[in-house]
Amino acid sequence: MACRISELVLGCRDPELLAGFWCAVLDFVVLDREADGSIEIGPREGFGGPQPTIILSRREEPEPGKSRLHLDVNATDRDQDAELERLLSLGARPADIGQTGEEQWHVLADPEGNEFCLLRARLSPL
Repeated sequence: MACRISELVLGCRDPELLAGFWCAVLDFVVLDREADGSIEIGPREGFGGPQPTIILSRREEPEPGKSRLHLDVNATDRDQDAELERLLSLGARPADIGQTGEEQWHVLADPEGNEFCLLRARLSPL
């Protein structure tokens, strides 16, 4: 028996803002809201499915230092260029982490500056 990732936790100043952004990016829904302002989002099937949920945990200030974890996303129903345009229209912005421009992925940041990558490969929806 082994473990699997069931939840990812992202500290943020505005869980509502990021819930809207990441729900639109991933076609997730809000699963739970806690009294402390934290929001759990995930697949429409809910917790325990093949994809982990994301808990957006309210923090007044971001954690000091650079985050050592980021998300990679793949388009499931369009090519990379079309998905890039969609993500930018949702509020993502390009992020420069020293890439050369020859990479097959785009480095982006969500509305609070959390970096993530849009990969070239397309995955089938689950």
